Amino acid sequence: MRMTAPPDSPGRLDDAVLIEQSRHRPESFATLYDRHFGAIYRYIAARIGPQAADDLAAETFLVAFRKRDGFDPARGEVRRWLYGIATNLLAGHRRSETRRLEALARVPVEHPAEGEHADRVVARVTAAATKRRLATELGRLADGDRDVLLLVAYGDLGYEEIAQALDIPTGTVGSRLNRVRRKLRAALDDITAESGGSDG
Repeated sequence: MRMTAPPDSPGRLDDAVLIEQSRHRPESFATLYDRHFGAIYRYIAARIGPQAADDLAAETFLVAFRKRDGFDPARGEVRRWLYGIATNLLAGHRRSETRRLEALARVPVEHPAEGEHADRVVARVTAAATKRRLATELGRLADGDRDVLLLVAYGDLGYEEIAQALDIPTGTVGSRLNRVRRKLRAALDDITAESGGSDG
């Protein structure tokens, strides 16, 4: 029976140590898989849907296993490295992601039931319009901009972590996020203006 230490226990091996161990004992890599598969899967599923996410998440760990000799702990954590691999693999699935965003943008606004309270009706219609507009805007973003935004939104990574995951300068992360925020803010302002204009 295999004993595993709780996540924050003193006996829990550091990810970088596991990578090092796996160079001589490949079975050590299974602990990294167990530890990080869920987060990588959720990130991929949020971008291209659950159907392809299983395979692509598994492929992320296969690539990581093959490239483990090249992992340099001085360049960042294993988690960031895995998100970088996943993002690179997603580049081969841009069309799937674009189709998913286009489908979200086409979802019709659901008409509320008769007699539903007016405030709730407005809130539901506005939320649906916002979701459609944001999906459209996400689909229009440059690939690098979308990667940075979704690593923040779905991967919960900070600027430095994203820079390490994508192998780009931290300043580039900041400028991409600022550009994306401006575009999305403009889209949301348009929606607010449209919904506010309909009151008059």
